[in-house]
Amino acid sequence: MESSILPAVIRLRASANSFLSQFEPLVLVVAPLVSFLVAQIVQSLIQVVHEKGLKATLIVCFMTCVKLVPGVKRYIDAEKQKVVDKLQSSGKSKRDGWRTELPSTGLGSGVLEQMKNEKQKDAAWQGKCSGTVYIGGNESEGHFSLINEACSMFAHTNPLHLDVFKSVVRFEAEVVGMTAALLGSKEKACGGQICGNMTSGGTESILLAVKSSRDYMKAKKNITCPEMIIPESAHSAYDKAAQYFKIKLWRVPVNKEFQADAKAIKKYINKNTVLIVGSAPGFPHGVIDPIEELGELASSYGICLHVDLCLGGFVLPFARKLGYPIPPFDFSVQGVTSISADVHKYGLAPKGTSIVLYRNHEIRKHQFVAVTEWSGGLYVSPTIAGSRPGSLIAGAWAAMLSLGQEGYLEHTREIMEASKRLQKGVKEIPELFIIGRPDMTIVAFGSIVIDIFEVNDILSSKGWHLNPLQRPNSIHICVTLQHVPIVDDFLKDLKDSVQTVKENPGPVSGGLAPIYGAAGKIPDRGMVNELLVDYMDNAC
Repeated sequence: MESSILPAVIRLRASANSFLSQFEPLVLVVAPLVSFLVAQIVQSLIQVVHEKGLKATLIVCFMTCVKLVPGVKRYIDAEKQKVVDKLQSSGKSKRDGWRTELPSTGLGSGVLEQMKNEKQKDAAWQGKCSGTVYIGGNESEGHFSLINEACSMFAHTNPLHLDVFKSVVRFEAEVVGMTAALLGSKEKACGGQICGNMTSGGTESILLAVKSSRDYMKAKKNITCPEMIIPESAHSAYDKAAQYFKIKLWRVPVNKEFQADAKAIKKYINKNTVLIVGSAPGFPHGVIDPIEELGELASSYGICLHVDLCLGGFVLPFARKLGYPIPPFDFSVQGVTSISADVHKYGLAPKGTSIVLYRNHEIRKHQFVAVTEWSGGLYVSPTIAGSRPGSLIAGAWAAMLSLGQEGYLEHTREIMEASKRLQKGVKEIPELFIIGRPDMTIVAFGSIVIDIFEVNDILSSKGWHLNPLQRPNSIHICVTLQHVPIVDDFLKDLKDSVQTVKENPGPVSGGLAPIYGAAGKIPDRGMVNELLVDYMDNAC
C-alpha cells in the first residue's frame, strides 16, 4: 500500500514545486515589500505609543475598531451632534434674519444706525470679562477717543507700500524699537541687532517666530524634519504653527509648580529639534516659566528659544521697576532668540496689534517671503498678511506715546495690586484653591470639593465671562484695568456662586458644565477634536 502511494506523493510534490517555482520571482519582489510595510506599521505604532503613551494608543485603536461596528459610528455622530447643538443653542436663534446677500439699494449713512442697534446686543463686558478689554480706569474714555481718532486718521494706509505711506512705516519701526527697549535690548532696535515687526496678534507673532526658527535652523544645521518642544501650558498657537509648517510637536508636562520642566524638555531634544518654548507668563495660570534654565538648554544645544510675552510684555518690565520679584524673562537671557508681545493687551493699543522680535537680523530674514518669478513683478512681504491696516499701527503708536513710561507704571501698579487682592480673596474661600503661584495678573482656581465648571455657570448667569481650563479642571480671570474698581464685587459673586453649588450640586439649566465635564472624561481626544471642529464648522 505504502509503495503505491509514495510515487504519487512524490509526483504531487514535484508538481507543487513546479507550480510554486513559477511565482518565485513575484515572491522575491513581494516578500521584501511586505516585510518593509510590516516594519513601517510596527515603527509607526511604536512612535504613536511613544508620543501618546500606551493607554492613549490602546484607546484610539479600540475606538477605531468600535466605530467599524455597523450602526455604532452613526450613533456616536448623532450624540456628538447633540453636544454641538447644545454649544450653539444660543447662537443659532440669533442668526435668524442675518443677511445673506447685498441689499439692492445701498443704505448709505443709514447703516450706522443699524450698527448702533447691533452694538447694543453685545454683552455688558465692562469689568465683567476675563482679559478681553484691557483699557479702563477714569481716563479710559479719553484713551478710547484718542485711539479711535488716530486709527481714523490713517484708515486708508497700508505699510505694504513703503514708498507711499512713509508715516506708518515709521510708526511701526518706532513701536518695534520702543518694545525692544523694554524687553532687554541694550541698543536701539532700528539700528542695532534686535529687530522685529508688527503683526495682527499674538498668534501671528508666534506663527512667524516658529516659521523663522524652522527655516533658520534648516539653514544653520540642515534640519529637514523639524521638531519643537513646548510645555503643556504653552499657547495653542504652537499647535497651529506645527500643523501649518509641518513641524513635529512634543508637548511636555509641567512641573508641580505648573512651570515648564526644563529637565523633562531636555529629554526630548534630539538632532531634529529646532525650537523650545517658554512663557512669561503662561496663559492658563499666570506662572512665569524658568526662562534662564531654558536659555541654558537652548544655548548648549544650539537651538532656538522663543519666549511668549504676549501677556507679560507690557507688565513685567514695569512690575520689576515697581519692586515685584520678577525673574529674568527677556533678551537679557542668553539663548532667547525670539519674543512675542501683544500691544493690544496691556499695551492698551487697538485690537489687532502685536510684536514679534528677534535677537538679530540673521534670524528675522527667514520670516520674509520674497518672490522673483511672478509676472506681477518682484514681491516681498515681512509678515503672513500682505496688505496690513496702517490704522492699527498708528493706533498702537499713539497709545504708547500718549501713556509713556509713567502711564504704564501707574497702570501696572493698579492691576498688580488688584490681582493680589483677588488672590487673597480666593484663598479665603475654603472650597477653592489657587493653581500654582501667579506671577502676574492671571488668577486660576479650582476645587476638589465642588464642580468648578458649575461655579463658572453660576458666575456666567451673573454676567461674568471667565475662562474654563483643564488639567486640572479650573477657571481663571485675567485682571485688567476694567477690574480694578470691582474686585470686591467679583469676590462676593464668586463666594455666593460657590455656596450655591455646594448647597445645590448639579448642572445649571442652560449651563455648559456638563459639556466641559464630559469632554474632560472622554478618553478618545480625537473625538473631542472632531467635536470642536464640528462646532466651529457650524458656527462660521
